[in-house]
Amino acid sequence: MDSSNIYDSVFKTMVHKTPKLLVPLINEVFGRRYEIDAPIVQFNEEHEGPLGTRISDSIFHIEDMVYHLECQRTHDASMVARMIEYDFSIALQEAFEQGAPYRMKFPSSCVPLLRHTSKTPDYLEMEVEMPDSESFRYHTKIYKTQLVSEEEIFRRRLLILLPFYLMRYEKELSSLDAESDTAAALIRECREIRMRLADLTLLQGDELLYRQITELIIRASDHLLAANEPLNRKVRPAMGGEVLELMDDKIERSRREGIQEGIALGRQEGFERAESILAEQMAALGIDRALIDRMMADAAASLKGMPHQ
Repeated sequence: MDSSNIYDSVFKTMVHKTPKLLVPLINEVFGRRYEIDAPIVQFNEEHEGPLGTRISDSIFHIEDMVYHLECQRTHDASMVARMIEYDFSIALQEAFEQGAPYRMKFPSSCVPLLRHTSKTPDYLEMEVEMPDSESFRYHTKIYKTQLVSEEEIFRRRLLILLPFYLMRYEKELSSLDAESDTAAALIRECREIRMRLADLTLLQGDELLYRQITELIIRASDHLLAANEPLNRKVRPAMGGEVLELMDDKIERSRREGIQEGIALGRQEGFERAESILAEQMAALGIDRALIDRMMADAAASLKGMPHQ
């Protein structure tokens, strides 16, 4: 993942690997009521249209609507020119595909903006004047992600915003004392986010989504805290960094150790020993007991399905 443009890379990764996260965002931005599992048909990142190749963050169909999202770190006055070029190309391509009589329909487009100030507008706008002096105003919404609270993110299932959550504290993070009360409050907030994410994913049986979002949260927070390693050493496990290592390596290692002991001591006894050790390690990291029990049950089911040595 390109560290020089980490936030764009994180957004594109979520769009391509977890496209279902787009549905709650579309519902929020455009006032739709799509079901969470609504089918999404994506265009390629390099969209081939009548005006040539256009590289965009995300263009996709939901039902009979076309949506276009371009995630941006900061407000750029020239962004409106790029957006109208993208949208015109998309609309023209759709018109050609439908055939005569031709009718262009612009996509519903939006710019999720990761940073904003009090002067940032709510829309990107451009006046378009025709030769006969008739004109229309092109505009596309700016969605200011930092205005969305933690409570709103989870209530509205806007999990696609989680990797960017700490950006709201960006100005303070580089110099924040890792031992301060402010840092302690931040760590508590990070732990709460991790547990609420687990409630909506792991406890619903979606381990893959939990892993994908958590990995991207860690990538983004590592970048934000690159200049404050003492604080990052606390934020990383609070956001789930150590849990990822635990799920990848310690579970597999404990399985292997349990199998090896099982050869000498009895297969079930060996697994129970490994299970006990792993559960203690997870509890020490503050992982919820219900989550631990679920992971142990999955590991037990996997081991039982293996052939006897």
